Amino acid sequence: MLEKQSSLLHTLSALLLPLGLLSAGAALADDDHENGGPVRLIATIPIPGAAMKTFDISWVDARSRLYFLADRSNKAIDVIDTRRNVVVDQITGGFAGATGNNDTSGPNGVVVFGHWLFVTDAPSRVVTIDLRTKQIVGEVNTGGAAGLRADELAYDARDGLILAVNNADAPPFATLIKVDSNTGALAVQKRIVFADLAHDAQGSLPAGQVATNGAEQPVWEPRSGRFYISIPELNGPGGTGPTGAVARINPGSGAVEQLHLVDHCQPAGLTVGPNEELLVGCSVVFDTAGVAWSLANPLTKPTATTAAPISIIMRAATGEIRTQVTGVSGNDEVWFNHGDGHYYLAARNQPGGPVLGVVDARSGVLRQVIPTVNQAAVPSPSPQPGTAHSVAVDPTNNRAFVPLPTNNVFPNCLNGCIAVFGTPKRERDDD
Repeated sequence: MLEKQSSLLHTLSALLLPLGLLSAGAALADDDHENGGPVRLIATIPIPGAAMKTFDISWVDARSRLYFLADRSNKAIDVIDTRRNVVVDQITGGFAGATGNNDTSGPNGVVVFGHWLFVTDAPSRVVTIDLRTKQIVGEVNTGGAAGLRADELAYDARDGLILAVNNADAPPFATLIKVDSNTGALAVQKRIVFADLAHDAQGSLPAGQVATNGAEQPVWEPRSGRFYISIPELNGPGGTGPTGAVARINPGSGAVEQLHLVDHCQPAGLTVGPNEELLVGCSVVFDTAGVAWSLANPLTKPTATTAAPISIIMRAATGEIRTQVTGVSGNDEVWFNHGDGHYYLAARNQPGGPVLGVVDARSGVLRQVIPTVNQAAVPSPSPQPGTAHSVAVDPTNNRAFVPLPTNNVFPNCLNGCIAVFGTPKRERDDD
């Protein structure tokens, strides 16, 4: 069986590898003696329990070498040992599960700090789980509309604060939550509503900006001591507007200090890179005419325009766009891996099909796009199929973990799995 599985992985890797761009980057750290070069599929980890059709955000805790995934299908947080590629736990916490509607499902966001696991859920729920006991030790409600979820979150290690986002409310809002470092107890501090926002530093927008397509991934940037959060759309129609922003938030006052504008992107994923920079993962692909792109047949639609997928590297302090990375877009979660100096992007809506994007943080060059897979479409009114929209990376062995919904493309994934991408180990030459 093991030989058969290894053969399947080798065959699939060989098929997928030519579709990606060859990487010139080499791994900087590896306890498993992994080589530099192109990233490829090296393992799949089947998920036990109910078929994993839907999930949300994931997280790697570099200290414990554990990967955590918000698994809605199993109403649990799946925990995987990143050294051995095995599921070691499924932590339950009364989570909402998959309701058929993202806005009311959970768990959603996950962050680990020390032995505290912070999780968001529906309705408007944020909990602390003590990883030593697997018990909930803190819980608050952020006060959103009936049934709607708390979505993504970030943790400020300096001030002991969570920023949790209610993305489905209109207008969306975030909540500052104080964490008791001794007990894990939570206390709501302040609500930040993404409406009537001030103009950007360049003065190109008047006051009164409103987030019209939710609010997405927040991060805490340690040099500035500020939270940053992706706002996909400002004063738009609700999903195709050309102007979005990254908002800078003061954790002390809760004030939105600045809006860093981003055009033709609809910012979603956000991660802190080196030198006080941010990688902004664009969720919507725009075309060469600056309009939200959709697949069309140019033979029957002469006005069809070509997709122009991008992601963005931004200087956090000023909002200056340092690099526009061409060739990858349609992202949700994105991750910076300090082990190899690369950004990893879960681009579920990439033109041509979902991919894992790999970007060199220093040069801003797209090194690879590696095919992943979205779940096959299902007839309406069934819930929307799951997508490959989540990624987290272990900086010690430089392995990227990408959850995949149930599919018959990747081995051991008929029930849903975690695909593990990395560089192949060096083979010993004993001859």
